Amino acid sequence: MTTTRERQRAAARARLEREMAERAAKARKRRQTQAIVGAGAVLLLVVAGTVWLATALGGDDKKQNAAGPDGAFAQCSYTELSAQGKTPQTKDVGLPPGQQSDTGTQTMTIDTNLGPITAKIDRSKVPCTAGSFTHLASKGFFDNTKCHRLVTEGIKVLQCGDPSVTGKGWRKTDGTGGPSYRMAEENLPTDQRPAYPEGVIAMAKTQDPGTTGSQFFIVYGDSQLDPNYTVLGKITGGLDLVKQVAAAGSDDVNQKGDGHPKKEVVIKKLTMSDIQG
Repeated sequence: MTTTRERQRAAARARLEREMAERAAKARKRRQTQAIVGAGAVLLLVVAGTVWLATALGGDDKKQNAAGPDGAFAQCSYTELSAQGKTPQTKDVGLPPGQQSDTGTQTMTIDTNLGPITAKIDRSKVPCTAGSFTHLASKGFFDNTKCHRLVTEGIKVLQCGDPSVTGKGWRKTDGTGGPSYRMAEENLPTDQRPAYPEGVIAMAKTQDPGTTGSQFFIVYGDSQLDPNYTVLGKITGGLDLVKQVAAAGSDDVNQKGDGHPKKEVVIKKLTMSDIQG
């Protein structure tokens, strides 16, 4: 049988336990509220930072990116590389405008040491990629660069567009350069065979999606690649020059029929015309 003192001690312990439980509940509620507010504040900072980044780094290519005849636009996402993702081969010329015309056509002119190569770009199929090229071309991004890869076995392509491939000779880093951003793929030829026929100009990328940058390849013979690469446009002039380069062969540095072109191709200047209706 318990004594009065023992009953008093038990009651005191019970009150203390209730007070501790109430304090713990209040603390949990306070932490939850702080977590929600904190998450909201972080989200606001991220959104604000993204808006500032796109506004501050986006180009002002107003003339080149004016809307087509019916004033139609596409919203494009150009993802800035992280500091760790940038290398000495990265050439930072800012981001293209996020709003791009999705009507009309443009003419790409690649002025090389062998002569001009031209291509027709349909904005309705590749508004974001065309906008990227227009931006990069306006910054002289491709000027005085060399086409660094020629494949003559299996597929038939000449690859160019690495801003770090300049000067005499070749380097192990050739083919790793690009702009300070990446974009999603467009206009994938999933229902076409061969996926990349002769005369196509398409975008190179890694095996991962959303890694399109500035490197492109000109297809000088039907090539059955997987349809994972943006078809940028169609060569309208100068394909014979590319075939001359292919006929001279590669140095097979990667494997037989895959290496640097023996006949050097230097892009003296790459330009994009104004949008035509």
